[in-house]
Amino acid sequence: MNTVAERKPAKQTEAAVPDYTAIKQKQQATWASGDFAIIGVTLQIVGESLAEAADIRAGDRVLDVAAGNGNATLAAARRFADVTSTDYVPDLLEKGRVRALAEGLPVNFRVADAEALPFEGGSFDAALSTFGAMFTPDHRKPAKEMLRVVRNGGRIGLANWTPDGFIGQLFKVIGRYIPAPAGLRSPALWGTEEHIMELFGTQATAIRAVRKHFNFRFRSAAHWIQVFRDYYGPTNKAFAALNPLGQDAMARDITELLNRCNVAGPSSLVVPSEYLEVVIDRK
Repeated sequence: MNTVAERKPAKQTEAAVPDYTAIKQKQQATWASGDFAIIGVTLQIVGESLAEAADIRAGDRVLDVAAGNGNATLAAARRFADVTSTDYVPDLLEKGRVRALAEGLPVNFRVADAEALPFEGGSFDAALSTFGAMFTPDHRKPAKEMLRVVRNGGRIGLANWTPDGFIGQLFKVIGRYIPAPAGLRSPALWGTEEHIMELFGTQATAIRAVRKHFNFRFRSAAHWIQVFRDYYGPTNKAFAALNPLGQDAMARDITELLNRCNVAGPSSLVVPSEYLEVVIDRK
């Protein structure tokens, strides 16, 4: 018997194709919930570091992609660059505008989607994104858009949480309670050199990636949870989606993670969170 000839072909399992439009709408609502600006301002040091790493200079045309309330925006403007700050949540841009006005910094603010930037090719000398572009549903699109709008020889600077750092571990905890849509790639992939090479490597003359740490500083684990539950969109929505028992269980798991990562002892909370600082030299 010719068993090979008679063998039926194995049924192929098709990979789930995410509904990017629906996911993006949900994400936009998530980032508009709470008040990310309260969290965002604590991360200002990351924008300053990125502006230095990307060698932002006076007169550079700089685009801040998924700017939130403007940490990289302000860092570039303080270096006398000509800055355009973009986000798809208008309220966050308004918070950035208030900050820029308070410092007397001229910045152009524009509502824009990181996956479809409304600018001509080669319009900027540099594009920056601190913990912003990494949260887009279709990773290829913001990478392609940043490469498109940055001129030949320009720079792209990114700050992305890593999979194994504190925020990457937080995503995993939340994911046990609120699973991500089928087929959606983790935002923490942006915190790996391999993924950055996949997205930007063919259009880069050089990519420099350095692992750094941002320290979350709070009174206690309970204080951190209260602030992030009230103001940080992803945790705000995650808690809201659970019943009281689920909320209590997730809070316990996050508390355990915070206490495990705390380097300050019992009197306070200092949690280092690893991120990847990337500078891409565009061809």
